[in-house]
Formats: sequence, structure tokens, C-alpha cells
Amino acid sequence: MTTPLASEPFGQLPDRGPATLFTLQNADLRVRITDYGGRMVSIEAPDRDGHRGHVLLGFADVAAYHQYGGSFGTLLGRYANRIAGAAIKLDGHTYPLSKNSGGDMLHGGAAGFNRVVWSVLTAEAELVPTLVLTHVSPDGDQGFPGELTARAVYQLEADTLTLTLEARTTKPTVINLSAHPYFNLAGTNSGDVLGHELSIAADGFLPTDAAQIPTGEIRPVAGTPFDFRLPVQVGSRIRQPDPQLFHGLGYDHCFALRTQSPGILKSALRVRDPLTGRVLEIDTDQPGVQVYTGNKLTGAFAGHEGMVYRQSAGLALEAQDFPDAPHHPNFPSTLLRPGDIYLRTIRYRFTIG
Repeated sequence: MTTPLASEPFGQLPDRGPATLFTLQNADLRVRITDYGGRMVSIEAPDRDGHRGHVLLGFADVAAYHQYGGSFGTLLGRYANRIAGAAIKLDGHTYPLSKNSGGDMLHGGAAGFNRVVWSVLTAEAELVPTLVLTHVSPDGDQGFPGELTARAVYQLEADTLTLTLEARTTKPTVINLSAHPYFNLAGTNSGDVLGHELSIAADGFLPTDAAQIPTGEIRPVAGTPFDFRLPVQVGSRIRQPDPQLFHGLGYDHCFALRTQSPGILKSALRVRDPLTGRVLEIDTDQPGVQVYTGNKLTGAFAGHEGMVYRQSAGLALEAQDFPDAPHHPNFPSTLLRPGDIYLRTIRYRFTIG
């Protein structure tokens, strides 16, 4: 007989009923996840002195997420990031999609996976604490064709949290599943993340237009403020007069990772906070990672332990396929057909360095 994960009520949603909070814990980390949006609510990791502290932006109950949580910690789907014109064309047919970012689609539309209460398949605490969530998105959901059955598997082993994303469809469709955790390795009430040191295994990034839609170019990072091939403080070049930084009000761009392919996990990026010594390493088989410096956080609300989330309070790191890939044949394909299995993995490892 297995031991279930510790769980507790996480509040009531006005239109979707109760939410539950699950705790995955071992000697290294304490991770809390809710079935509302499949969100990572908190991660507590030790600093160089062994003191555990919050390294993830989040909130105390589901009402806060519903009111102003946006994408904090959530699973993203059916399509993470943006699709221009909120429409796709598949096999000669055009599918209008949900518009929720001007005339475009962002993170799956107005009622994306962040607004779903996921069903719990597994919640086990023994050996490797595991939480398995699933959601069936009906044919036509937010405009996407095909009934999509998605599954998210969270596993905690030693100093590493692994997220595996799976999906199957009944009709040809496009898919881009990801997660949207905001990290601040310095902990609660530490200020912004501009002093964090960031390195990314990417020689190119995706420039965008003023609406933050990729142009289709994969631009070399060399000689630009987007060169993180060696560790650089996040804030060291964020105020340079680069048109791309104007578009996103800072960093809000997808980086093209080196030689990523499904099923083969490779290093994507490394973040280090010099003050606490905490290090986050992300490995993935996704082809890209969106790096967002919390440019639109306004300070209008507070999260864990009363921390007010102002601009750059957290660093969102979203391993994913390329945004707007259906409109750019040179980008890795996001097409999923019946009989095929979508499978992606993101691994978060917390150490001291």
C-alpha cells in the first residue's frame, strides 16, 4: 500500500468548485502544487547556510490565483506563448482561435490550461514523490481542433523536480505545452532578480515585432544584450537602447537552444544568486526557452510572506516550443496528429554554488 501525498484544501473557485494543494517533500526540497492550473505554488530550497526559503513567486490560496495570478506557476496549453492573429491553418482549413492579447492568442487563450482544475491520477509520497495530473480538452476548445488528452507528471527526486508533459489528439492540431514558474533564488522580500547571474545554452534568439510576435528570424546573440552564453547578471544590459528590449519592456524572448530534440535532455540554462549561493539548472528536450523578467508586474498585489511583486520580482523561465511556430515553416514543427504522442520533459535542479 502506498502513502498518499500530503494534501489540504486550497480554497474555493467561484465557478469551478474547490481546489486542492499537494506537497511533495524530501530532505532537499519542499514543493507545493495545486490542481488549479497544475500550478507550482511554492518551492523551498536551502541556501549556502542550509536555511530553506521560498524561491518561487506564488500566493496563499486559489482565490488569489483566480483574481490576479495570471500565469504564475501554471501549466500552459494548449499553446504556450503567442499565436499571431489568433488563427492557424491545418490541412487547408483555417481555425480561428481565442483572442486574449490584442488580436493574438497568448498561452492558449482566454480559458487556457491555467484556468482548468486538473484531475488527479496519482498522488504518492513514497520513494519518489509523484503527482500525476490529467485534463481532457474537448474538440474546439479555444478554437483548437481535436479532443486533446494531456497529462502532467511531477516527480521529486533528491534536489531535482521533473515535469513530464504528454498529450494525444483525435484530430490534427498544434500543441506547445510548458510551465510558467517565476523564480527568485534570493528568497522572500529580497527585491528583484536583476543581480542573478544567468547563462543560456543558446547561440540565437527569436526577435519579435512590437506586438511581441516572432518575425521568423533566428538572430545570433553575439554582440547583442541577449548574449548569455557565459554567465551575465540579468540586469547588466536590460536598460540598453535595443529595440527588442523596448518591445518586451525588458527581456521577454524565446532563446533557440542548441541541438535540442524530443527525448534527449540537455542543459538549457543556469541561474545563480550570489547572495544566497542558490543555483537553478534547467535541463530539457524542448527546442526553446522563453525568458521573461517580470516586466509587467506592477506591485498591485503581494504573494508569499507579504512580498509585493513589482517589476523584475521574478524570472519566468518557460522551456517550450517556439512561439507562433505554425506561421513559420523554418521553426520546429508543433503539429500533432492522431496516433502520435507529444512528449516533453523539463527538469529543475537546485544546488549551491
